[in-house]
This record gives sequence, C-alpha cells and structure tokens, in this order.
Amino acid sequence: MRKLFTSESVTEGHPDKLCDFISDSVLDACLEQDANSRVACETVAGKGKIIVTGEITTKANINVEEIVRNAIKEIGYNNSKTDIDYRTCEVLVNLSKQSPDIALGVDKSLEDKEGDNLESEGAGDQGLMFGYATDETEAYMPMPIFLAHRLAKRLTEVRKQKEISYLRPDGKVQVTVEYDENERPVRVDTVVVSTQHTEETDLEILKRDIKEKVIFAIIPKELLDKATKFYINPTGRFVIGGPLGDSGLTGRKIIVDTYGGYSRHGGGAFSGKDPTKVDRSASYMARYIAKNVVANGYANRCEIQLAYAIGVAKPVSILVNTFGTGKIPEEEIENKIQSTFDLTPRGIIETLDLRRPIFRQTTNYGHFGKDNLPWEQIIKF
Repeated sequence: MRKLFTSESVTEGHPDKLCDFISDSVLDACLEQDANSRVACETVAGKGKIIVTGEITTKANINVEEIVRNAIKEIGYNNSKTDIDYRTCEVLVNLSKQSPDIALGVDKSLEDKEGDNLESEGAGDQGLMFGYATDETEAYMPMPIFLAHRLAKRLTEVRKQKEISYLRPDGKVQVTVEYDENERPVRVDTVVVSTQHTEETDLEILKRDIKEKVIFAIIPKELLDKATKFYINPTGRFVIGGPLGDSGLTGRKIIVDTYGGYSRHGGGAFSGKDPTKVDRSASYMARYIAKNVVANGYANRCEIQLAYAIGVAKPVSILVNTFGTGKIPEEEIENKIQSTFDLTPRGIIETLDLRRPIFRQTTNYGHFGKDNLPWEQIIKF
C-alpha cells in the first residue's frame, strides 16, 4: 500500500527561527570566550520587541543587545512597518545565573560522588532523546524533510542574492512525498510555499518565480509529474510577517529541527543550550550513532533512543530500532554501540568536540543532514 508523508521547513526569518538564531548567537558568543559556559537562553519576539531571558553562567563578557541587533540584521529584517527593524526594535535582557541546585548534579555526576571511579559530569536534566537515519537520501535523512529544508534554504538564497528582489525574510515550505509498498520514496505529490513579499509585488509573477527559481531548482525532475500539486502563497498576500505578523519563541520548531515528524522526538528543544544539556548534545549523539549504523550497512533505517536522569552520567536506557531493515541483530548493534561510544555527557562533548562556537550554523534548515557538523561524520565501527 502506498502512502503520503508530509514535512515542513521554515526560513531563517520565521519568527520562531529568528528567536532560535538569537539564542544560538548568544550561546556562541559565550563559548567563544569561555568554553565552559553554562547557557540556557531563550528569546521571545513580537511587535517590535525582543526579550532575551534564561540562565547563563560564564566568564565571557558579552553585549547581548548588540548580539541581538546583529542577528536580526544578518537575517535581513529592516522594516518595522512590515516585520521588525534591527535598528529601532526594543531589546530587553533578563538573564540570571544557573541554579546552584542544577549545578550540583552537572559539575559532578552521581557515579563520581558514589565512588564509581567515573570522573564525569552528570546530565543537565532528565529526558529522552532520539536519533534517526535512513538511506533514502544522500544526507541519510527522510526525503520529505530533506527536500523541505533545501527549498527553505533556496528561498532565502534567492532573496539575499536578489535573484528575486521583492522577497522579505519570513517564509515556510511543505513537501508531501509518496512512498511505495516497500516504503521507498517515489514521487513528490504536493509542494506548498508561503513567502513574505513587498507591498507592490504582483502575485502572478511571484508564483512564476517561486516555481521556476526555487521549486524546479531544488526538486529533481524525476520526482515531479503531471499530478504534482503546487500551492504558492495560497492565501494570497503575505506582506506583514516576522514578529509583527506572529510572535516568535525559541524552541518551538522542534520537528523542523529534527526529522520532520518521520522519527519520534523526545520533546526537548536545542537552540540556546550549551552541550551539558543532553536535550541537545545527546540528540546529536543519537543522530551520530544512527547515521553510522546505516552508513556501515547494519540497517537501511535506524532510530536510537537515549534516556538520562539529572545528575547521572550514564544513560538509563539505550534502544535500537531498525524497523525490520537490520542486516545484523539489533542486540549486536547495541553491543557495538556500548563498546564504541562514550554516552556520558563528558564523553559526548569530547567525541563531538562541542565546547566550541559552532551552534549558530545549526539553527536553520535542520540540525541534521549537514556534512560540516561533527555528528554527521561517518566512521567505521
């Protein structure tokens, strides 16, 4: 039986992604000066106002307001009448230090305190994290989110390169892919693109340009046919956007950030969190492991679940699921994982070299499927 599956992505000008980018910009600024910074930074955006809140403990000396304005400028927001202006928006900073109760468990793990000879930090919170990989695309990502991210990125490129001069930063895309009886992608059924534009834009010209310069430039011809449906700005005008059109919040696009809904999600957001937060670092590690399970030929699809208790270094559980595509038993894969990867917070940080200012580049178009990131590297194990 054939089936349809849909995933969405958004541009960097989407209000929630604007907030993610600001939070990760603050994080990177802290890590650039102090690799041991503890950061849990969240941003709220709406109606000409940016609020940065959360907990930060760092030796870094940073100017948060300047970071905020530079991030908004980089995205391209400069008009308070239609979205937000980096020069005139109000910036409120409400940051405190990390709770000492949390620091107690993070600085020294329960195992270390109990004399287990495990000198390691504990997990910064309890939680469960998932990583996923599939061989259906070159990036080891599900086809719907793979195409959606590429379309959203292309939408930003044609705007910034002035190939389509009338676009504004806000936008979102959605891709529906048809899978055959063997759960392999065979065609694109539907593409939805909604993009912000200037007041004077002719919508018919916009639809033509988006189809020719964005959709056809990204989606392979063999995946399109006469039955493929295209919905471009289906509501018509999209002039008011960004935080003026809708409020934004860090961590609200968790499905966009991961696998487009094709794999499960533990619930924790990524942006604005330093690597001691396993919501982020263990999700990266789970992806690293899942991708390498598939890349090493142990399965065509793989989902890894890790779970942690606050203040405890070792995961409380590890689960391998190959959805019946495994070439070797799942128990054998789990044994390989246990003997190859250090899954303590310190082990993850060291394996992936996470105490670096590398997180701004993760914010947009997915945290996974980008070859330049350490958790996307392929190893033999």
